[in-house]
Amino acid sequence: MNLMLRCLRAFACLIVAAIASLPTAYAQSCETSSELDVAVRTAITSAGQRYFDMAAKGDVASMRQNSIPSLASDFSAVESRIKDRQQDLAGAQPNVKTVFLLDASGSAPIPHAEFLCGVFGKNGQTSNSAAFYLDNLPPGKYGVVLIDATSSKGKTMFSEILQQVGTDWKLGGIYLNPAQIGGHDTDWFIAQARQYKAKGQVHNAWLFYQQARNMISPLPFMSTLATDKLYEESHSVQPTDLPADGKTVDLAAGTMSYKLTEAFAQAVGNDLDLIVKYQSSNVSNTNQAYQDNVAVMKGLVAKFPELKDAFAGIVARAVDTGGRDYGTMLAMKDIK
Repeated sequence: MNLMLRCLRAFACLIVAAIASLPTAYAQSCETSSELDVAVRTAITSAGQRYFDMAAKGDVASMRQNSIPSLASDFSAVESRIKDRQQDLAGAQPNVKTVFLLDASGSAPIPHAEFLCGVFGKNGQTSNSAAFYLDNLPPGKYGVVLIDATSSKGKTMFSEILQQVGTDWKLGGIYLNPAQIGGHDTDWFIAQARQYKAKGQVHNAWLFYQQARNMISPLPFMSTLATDKLYEESHSVQPTDLPADGKTVDLAAGTMSYKLTEAFAQAVGNDLDLIVKYQSSNVSNTNQAYQDNVAVMKGLVAKFPELKDAFAGIVARAVDTGGRDYGTMLAMKDIK
């Protein structure tokens, strides 16, 4: 994500630098759906549809059997995503929007792979382009399948990363994003962000812009003309006292100081809550973790009272060095 943001800020300069410094062992190319050989496009599309059908049926065992080894060895995250969205996927009608073929040749993983797909103009992206940014990517051929899954529950963006193994296309990862949250689409979140910006509530504006960007892009490492424009619009309200772009910030709460690592909006049931993660030395002491979580929520509301206007509640999650976390949720009216 950091690489993407840097690239968006100085697109032309980065492209020149990347070409000049790219080791001869690496090469990255991209073909869009219209550029692909029919047989290749059909193979990628068919594999993507097959894995979607497995997900819609909740058949995670078959998905795991058809995954690349690195994913199959730790499939818990994929299984959790499928179970969380099972009601949205069951009975959904899939529509393959487009596919891409990413070709990463070489003999070793690519530290920072960049794939520029389609037609770019003098100012960067166009309506027919896309870019993908992946770190430590092993050499190989990768298929990207973007699917809109529509059901009575609404539309879900179901995106897959496939890797060619022999003549097969194995599952390398899936990403599921709702097209609406709480009955609201991307345009609504953008409109709300602009209203908060006009009021001078830059923290709310930034968080709503980020939510809109997450909803408009099916993959966190993919950018388009729409995401680039939204980034440029949101950049003017990016606060320095909320964590972003991998940077942490300190929050004073009472006599303690907490290092915040993430802050983002998320739907919890029919509500939109603020999720805040922070560093913790140990979450095994749940009583202490709970007290710290409450202190972080109180500290946030005290420092940014505007949050009361935008969110129904806050979820604070203490995360230790081993990745274990402990979360606490409070309704905004109960944070005093």
